Amino acid sequence: MNKLTKVGCSALCGSLAAISAANAGELTATGGADLTFVSAGGDTTGNPVGMGSNINFKGSSELDNGWTFDFTIAQANAKVFSAANVTLSMGGLGKFNVNQGNSGNGIAAFDDKMPTAWEEAWGAGLSGGTKLVLGSAASMNIMYTTPTVLGTTITLTKAFQYGASDTADKSTTANEDAMDDSYDATININPSLGTEILSGLNIYAGGHTANNVKESTVEHAKYEGVVGLTYDLGPLSLGIMTSGLYSGEESDTTVYHTYKNQAYGVAFNVNDDLSISYGEYTTRQVGYHSSEIQTAANEIGLSSWQIAYTMGGASFRVADTTGSNILHRQGENRSTTTVSLGLAF
Repeated sequence: MNKLTKVGCSALCGSLAAISAANAGELTATGGADLTFVSAGGDTTGNPVGMGSNINFKGSSELDNGWTFDFTIAQANAKVFSAANVTLSMGGLGKFNVNQGNSGNGIAAFDDKMPTAWEEAWGAGLSGGTKLVLGSAASMNIMYTTPTVLGTTITLTKAFQYGASDTADKSTTANEDAMDDSYDATININPSLGTEILSGLNIYAGGHTANNVKESTVEHAKYEGVVGLTYDLGPLSLGIMTSGLYSGEESDTTVYHTYKNQAYGVAFNVNDDLSISYGEYTTRQVGYHSSEIQTAANEIGLSSWQIAYTMGGASFRVADTTGSNILHRQGENRSTTTVSLGLAF
């Protein structure tokens, strides 16, 4: 729940902010900058000042039959290409999305939906080596989204070769690892049943699998799964989720092949401008070849208190995050305070 509102540019070098032509739509640009200062307790921090810059371009147009299509391209941090996608919206038939880059399609959309004033517990300056579900979003993919019926929306996603790099037009790309086609399916349900008390309830689940096509360290198909719910009641938001990952790498006795994650979060909007939150995220190693080697370092735990205040196009955020067994190193406990100023244009 990012309180920083993205405001569309009304002018950016004239034709850059809005470009139109005969039988075409328009291209708009939005952007922002994030300035941060990180204090890592007694650890060596290095240069604590950071900056992120983001520019997003979106084009849209309409077909003669009323269908619409959108194109979005994102650039983040020093003009680094992030993602691009094309969406064809077909009214009552749903929509298709072709996505390259770090897409967030499929199960990746549910990697962590916990309510927060600013960022996830693992995304506020201390990741700690936590695991997230990613699914077919790791590769260029195609996703179909059904129309919402009785509060229920389903998505189906396919990547034609898991792990392959993004593909330019009129070309192909290959990946030499053990994975082939991958598939994701997700469902999001808002079972309000016509009542106001349930209107803020969302139940979601998703699954992912990637086929094994070559005998190597990856002996089995890859699987990921997630299930959770969020509930909004007035200014209060609650959430809880669990997810799991299985890499299929059982012949390599030096790496873990299975991880389990749990998370919960609570956020409170004091008013339209001020919000506070608390969240936790844990990752546990549970599969090590044919044996179950369990130590205190198997579980990474992160917790984060956050506060965010928005004033027009600016947002001021503070996160205090603590972590235990960082990178699965027993006793490696750290704390980080991150101060952020976000600017939108």
